[in-house]
Amino acid sequence: MFNGLAQSFSLRKGRNSVNEDGQEIAAELAKEAKKNGLILRSSGCVRVDGSRNFASVFSKRGEKGVNQDCSIVWEEFGCQAGMIFCGIFDGHGPWGHFVAKKVRELMPSSLLYNWQQTLAQTLLDLDMDLESDKKHHIFNIWKHSYMKACAAVDQELERLRKIDSFYSGTTALTIVRQVWDVVSNQEAVQIVSSTPDQAKSAKRLVEFAVRAWKRKRRGIAVDDISAICLFFHSSTLSHQVPLATTPK
Repeated sequence: MFNGLAQSFSLRKGRNSVNEDGQEIAAELAKEAKKNGLILRSSGCVRVDGSRNFASVFSKRGEKGVNQDCSIVWEEFGCQAGMIFCGIFDGHGPWGHFVAKKVRELMPSSLLYNWQQTLAQTLLDLDMDLESDKKHHIFNIWKHSYMKACAAVDQELERLRKIDSFYSGTTALTIVRQVWDVVSNQEAVQIVSSTPDQAKSAKRLVEFAVRAWKRKRRGIAVDDISAICLFFHSSTLSHQVPLATTPK
């Protein structure tokens, strides 16, 4: 669960050290991602070798003057293969285009930093049972990280004297995509639909996930993996397409 960015720094006791480490690492990650062509800030496409993600971006100026829209796609967000950050920012007001571009610049790094900070505090909380409900904890970590990031960006805009953000602003529609750990939707459907014996489809899917985990996450203990394969028709015929495949 806590791979990627959480493994990029040494967790130390004390709040200040965590904050300083987080800010430095978030800034360095953004710098390296831009250098390696993982960040797109204009119309075009993003597809990193070996990644299943594909993003197409395009923006067109309307009839109101300067284009106040801007966007960003960041592949391998948080040092995690398969994770991607996407954002579209629609400025408004006389300084809207400047505000939108500044938020585009600040938001991803701020989110990374606050994600790391929230993650570190979660790991230090000895009373929290992370194994009890992983999905719930993951969602809450991202929720708190987003809230902190938005507040931090707001405060940064207030301090900027070169940009008037009192009568101007921007919307910020962003997502972070992760939902499969080691098996894609396409792989899962292909595995299940190609299994001659439907009764063995769940077992075959789980075994594939275990092998994928060991290959992609070397050194990390394999998590419990379970699967339910529900078919449209209860038939013994081969090559049936499943209604749902849900490895956990």
